[in-house]
Amino acid sequence: MKKLLMVFGAGSLGGLGNSLVVWLFGMYGISQSLGVSIAPGLSPDWLYPRIVWGGLWGFLFLLPVLNNRLWAQTFVLSLFPTMIQLFVVFPYQTPHGMAGLGLGTLTPLLVIVFNWVWALVTAVALRMGR
Repeated sequence: MKKLLMVFGAGSLGGLGNSLVVWLFGMYGISQSLGVSIAPGLSPDWLYPRIVWGGLWGFLFLLPVLNNRLWAQTFVLSLFPTMIQLFVVFPYQTPHGMAGLGLGTLTPLLVIVFNWVWALVTAVALRMGR
């Protein structure tokens, strides 16, 4: 039970870190300068589901994937939520099309970066919690 709580909590913290980076990229115009229309407002309605989903995605850290190699582990595990975002959420739950290309050509790159931030924060939180 302790391990489940740890990965959910760390994943939730990762979701918060990811959300703050997405918001900061929008607030400072970084996304827009790359031709990507992602600039959410920082509101509880936007933040809450992202934190919860971050916690749920945190269960991926129970898999024995490159546990001793932080950079490789975070990149590999971040690909799971990235693929779901690009090939399920964007085309079927939003009007932005496959890979979110309706938001801009570099949308997939930003999604990869943002989800890697989630994985990195999650992995660091788990290492600090041990």
